[in-house]
Amino acid sequence: MGTNPEQIMSTPEGHDPQVTWIGRDRPAFDRIAPEAPVQPAPTTPSPAGTAEQFPLGRKWLLPAGVALLAVLLSVVLWRVLHPKPAAVPLANQQNIPLISVMTPGIRAVTSTVTFTGAIFARYDMPIGNDGDTGRIVGIYAEAGDHVERGQLLAKVSDSVIIPQINRLEAGVEQAKAQAALSEAEYRRAKGVEAAGALSAEDIEKRKATAITDAANVKVAEAQLAETQAKLGRTRLVAPIAGTVLTRTAEVGQIAVQGGPALFRIASGGEVEMRGQLAEQDLAQVKIGDPATVHLTGLSQAFEGQVRLLGAVIDPLTRLGEIRISLKPDPALRPGAFARGMVSVGKAMRPVVPQTAVLTDANGSYVYVVNGQSRAERRAVRVADTTSDGVVIASGLMGNEHVVTTAAGFLRDGEQVKTTTTSVAQPAG
Repeated sequence: MGTNPEQIMSTPEGHDPQVTWIGRDRPAFDRIAPEAPVQPAPTTPSPAGTAEQFPLGRKWLLPAGVALLAVLLSVVLWRVLHPKPAAVPLANQQNIPLISVMTPGIRAVTSTVTFTGAIFARYDMPIGNDGDTGRIVGIYAEAGDHVERGQLLAKVSDSVIIPQINRLEAGVEQAKAQAALSEAEYRRAKGVEAAGALSAEDIEKRKATAITDAANVKVAEAQLAETQAKLGRTRLVAPIAGTVLTRTAEVGQIAVQGGPALFRIASGGEVEMRGQLAEQDLAQVKIGDPATVHLTGLSQAFEGQVRLLGAVIDPLTRLGEIRISLKPDPALRPGAFARGMVSVGKAMRPVVPQTAVLTDANGSYVYVVNGQSRAERRAVRVADTTSDGVVIASGLMGNEHVVTTAAGFLRDGEQVKTTTTSVAQPAG
């Protein structure tokens, strides 16, 4: 049974003219567009052409691979022979510091020993109430006054002692009268002893009575003198001439016998400086060495000399006492803070700037630059500090290159670069 070919349908209106309807049993055919401009179709290599070029590409593939392999081997060999330096972290990258150094040399310096302390009265005499307890009724001296020996400072009430003295004075008169009567009776008895008017016993009794009454006079006089002495103790007077340092007595205050001092007087106005000196410095100082004392806030220097050196060293602080005698001066007030300096002789020492000397728990030290341009820590012992710098007692010979600034930022053994070295000139 045959199959009728499908009827070819016309292209509907509004549809793309490119659409071609092909029947099931009809071979495909190209639809020719009416009066369309003819454009050349793109040339595509045919399978036959590709088959013809393939042997030519394969011919060059082997030399290209050999060349590429040679290049790779060259790169690997270069990496092995010239390894790339390891990357340094940014935190570990450092620049060599540039520092200033100097050669201190050796110069003649006057060695001094310095210390601190305070001004004291050389003889500080406390004055209190050594009489009976009483109320202070008068003050006659102030702190800072110069007083003479025996001058009245304060007065304690004597309202009780005065009547006692009056009574004792009357008792002395009474005792004297009784003693005179007894003495007269004894003389009369001795006058009639030869006539036998009185017995020997009566005469002896009158003699004893006369002696007893005479002794009573002495007792009354002693009691009167004691009370008068108590009256004198109600007057607080200066036992020596000097300057009143302190006054704690006030009018109306109860002055207790043996209580705290009411006045303090510097004998003769003499003053001295007392301080603590380091053990190693104490061995260099001698009694009689000249000394200079400076007070805080005063530009004036006070001259003196070493009067006393401590006989013992404090085992905890390793310090000993030193006293400098000074001439009296109104500016030298006891209690004032002072700085003393004792000259102990001249010596040849290196002198470096104060900025070059550092201090930590291990002591004083400086940094020097060695022959390999590396910073080297050097322990030193400071002898003195002057206006020219720090005098080094030990640790430096004077020919080293000492770092003058920024030494606190260096590390022992660190590589450094130095500027022009300055050489200290010796003092003329």
